[in-house]
Amino acid sequence: MIEKIDFLIIGAGISGLSTAIELQKFGKVLLLLKSGYEDSNTFYAAGGIASSGPWSKDYEGHIQDTLIAGDDLCDKDVVEFVVNHGTERLQQLIEWGVNFDKKSNGDFDLGQEGGHHTRRVLHTGDLTGSSILEVLIEKARSLPNLEFRTEQVAINLIEKKGKCVGAYVLNNKNQKIYTIQAKATVLATGGCGKVYLYTSNPDVASGDGIAMAWRIGAEISNMEMIQFHPTCLYHPLAKNFLVSEALRGEGAILKTIQGDRFMDGIHPQKELAPRDIVSRAIDKILKETGDDYVYLDISFKDPKYIKKRFPGTYHKAKEFNIDITTDPIPVVPAAHYCCGGIKASVEGKTSVPGLFAVGESTYTGLHGANRLASNSLLEGLVCGYECGNYIGQTYKNMPLCELEINEWISHNVEDSKEAFVITSNWQEIRATMQYYASIIRSDSYLLRARHRITLLHDEVNSYYWNFKITSDLIELRNLLTVARLIVESAMARKESRGSHYTLDYPTKADVVRNTTLKRYW
Repeated sequence: MIEKIDFLIIGAGISGLSTAIELQKFGKVLLLLKSGYEDSNTFYAAGGIASSGPWSKDYEGHIQDTLIAGDDLCDKDVVEFVVNHGTERLQQLIEWGVNFDKKSNGDFDLGQEGGHHTRRVLHTGDLTGSSILEVLIEKARSLPNLEFRTEQVAINLIEKKGKCVGAYVLNNKNQKIYTIQAKATVLATGGCGKVYLYTSNPDVASGDGIAMAWRIGAEISNMEMIQFHPTCLYHPLAKNFLVSEALRGEGAILKTIQGDRFMDGIHPQKELAPRDIVSRAIDKILKETGDDYVYLDISFKDPKYIKKRFPGTYHKAKEFNIDITTDPIPVVPAAHYCCGGIKASVEGKTSVPGLFAVGESTYTGLHGANRLASNSLLEGLVCGYECGNYIGQTYKNMPLCELEINEWISHNVEDSKEAFVITSNWQEIRATMQYYASIIRSDSYLLRARHRITLLHDEVNSYYWNFKITSDLIELRNLLTVARLIVESAMARKESRGSHYTLDYPTKADVVRNTTLKRYW
């Protein structure tokens, strides 16, 4: 049986929810969550949301800081659009109940983060993403035209006569696969941090939307531009806890294990330099010293202030017997944000009719070669709204496509007795990408990565068609696709720019261009 719905949205972070809230005004919306409500990059967005409005009155400064961080690869029109439309979207969030921190005089307590030349970051402690997500979920769940389904894993998009007409989905609750047909399908699946060994991303960030879009023929741009966050908590049990950049915005300093501050001579903004610069500086220290981590130290600040301003970081670190009011925090750079992705407009339009994409899974031109801190939530909010409104206005009077599509058929597949194949391949992908295609690259590194990833891709593709599909297998397949896209894009860029740095081409090329790939495997 084929389930038919007006609009299908895959992913429920800030971009998916913002799209859904606007789009449900025009028809029935089905919103699929891969796991639970809190499993998204939005939930873990600690620092805040950058926005110029009545609170900072600095639109032009915000635009310029974004362009500088993007290292000449931003689309200026997109940057201006998102910055200028952010105020209205933020005011709407405030009306819905997001209580951004304020000073005693009632003004917003604006933060400052890397790449920003002034304070313009709205925040709720260091738990901004979860605060916004809570309000958006409450708002969305109150709307009659919007249905949520948790533990639903999209497998593939459905293409018919050059159009996207829906998706095949695994219900992880009962392990059944079903077919959804929709007028328009929106990918809001977030990033791909789990392709690396060290990441700030949750386990669900396996690049699913990017991989599915690639398989259906959508254009993918600038996948080599993976932003590494300089400060992820280093502890064997911490897994992927991000130490917010806001700590450095409030004066925290980076030191070697020996106690030497090392950002002084590297960049005029020192610890507040753009993330790619800080990450490379740490990576260089670690390679030179052989140490496993460096320290981030804010312990010289008043303990009461630290606990109030950074409650999330304080309590999380305490779980690992680290008191940030007295101790420096061990940190390492970690894959944090995918600045490239599915090529899309601010309304989410992709190169495939019927397929839209918003948020971290896209490349709109806002972030360019390197994202300015706290611009991600802003993009999700603005582009989500624009996408919902555009699809609604365009498709509201359009009948549901009556093209015949095939239901999912499993051809004589069996349960795998070799789960270790998935586990071992997962580990090998992440290690290969971490060592050969991460912060510092070279042609020889990338060739090694390409060779290993291609072999793994062929092996897993064969496995995929012969055994029963599980969520782990779906994610593994998607991770391999994304890994190949990152490596191929990195090999195509013969320069160093933004978050892409290669030893063989350490300077910027004279011609600025995007790396855009179309399906060829």
